[in-house]
Amino acid sequence: MATARKVIVTCACTGAIHTPSMSPHLPVTPDEIIADAIGAAEAGAAILHLHARNPETGKPDQTPEAFGRFLPQIKQQTSAAINITTGGSPYMKVEERVLPAATYKPEVASLNMGSINFGLYHLLDRYKDFKHDWERQHLEATRDLVFRNSFKDIEYILETCYDNGTRFEFECYDIAHLYNLKHFLDRGLVKPPLFVQSVFGILGGIGTHPEDIMHMKRTADRLFGDQYRWSVLGAGASQLRVAAMAASMGANVRVGLEDSLWIGPGELAPSSGAQVRKARQILEGMGLELASPDEAREILQLKGADQVAF
Repeated sequence: MATARKVIVTCACTGAIHTPSMSPHLPVTPDEIIADAIGAAEAGAAILHLHARNPETGKPDQTPEAFGRFLPQIKQQTSAAINITTGGSPYMKVEERVLPAATYKPEVASLNMGSINFGLYHLLDRYKDFKHDWERQHLEATRDLVFRNSFKDIEYILETCYDNGTRFEFECYDIAHLYNLKHFLDRGLVKPPLFVQSVFGILGGIGTHPEDIMHMKRTADRLFGDQYRWSVLGAGASQLRVAAMAASMGANVRVGLEDSLWIGPGELAPSSGAQVRKARQILEGMGLELASPDEAREILQLKGADQVAF
């Protein structure tokens, strides 16, 4: 009898998109990030994708010191592979964005594969009251924001991190980003298996229609054949719908409060772990099994938790 395919669940605990006033459950302090990450790992996440925030204001903080306040504790208390963002916040320069991954040499780091308009200003229609001054400004300013990831920026991150044995979660917000990744593969600057994270539903990126998901997979199949492992994330309310559709086509999935604050219609998720459990129910209902952290390491050829610098 054929064994069930193992699905890697990545959980993105806090991110840099949502602001603290949007949900009381968004982890902000180091202790909250630790608790959320460990809960997600216990629920079945094999990879934890992490950002840091200022504990007082909740503003994204890309200093290595901010990451140092939670990385060792999470590593000690879970066997999940840790994935550090190099995206940081769309407002940051690439030199600032790469520092935590360069400093801590994680098993995985995220890497955005192209520049996009990154619109969050439409969220101001829903959220009116903010605890912190920076929040409204952070959303409004995205009307005129290009999230810059030039070829030079991408090369800089690759060159800074590759000697550390860090592998990448290549975040592809659009079809062109797959072609950008193919360009780097052709130049020998990235090595298979490529972990491609397709992002659906950001204003400025590809949408969440089933045709969009199919198109992303068809294109990646044509460009990379068996040299890639596919994962998807749906932003906001589309999170679990995108996960279910793509999982039925062979994808791994990403959930977490970075990508969506919701667990159901009008219902805020109490934690990232709650979303992992929901995704797990869907996947197991389809006859799929979750990959353990060590199975994920094998599938993605990661270097191992003993090889990181934290």
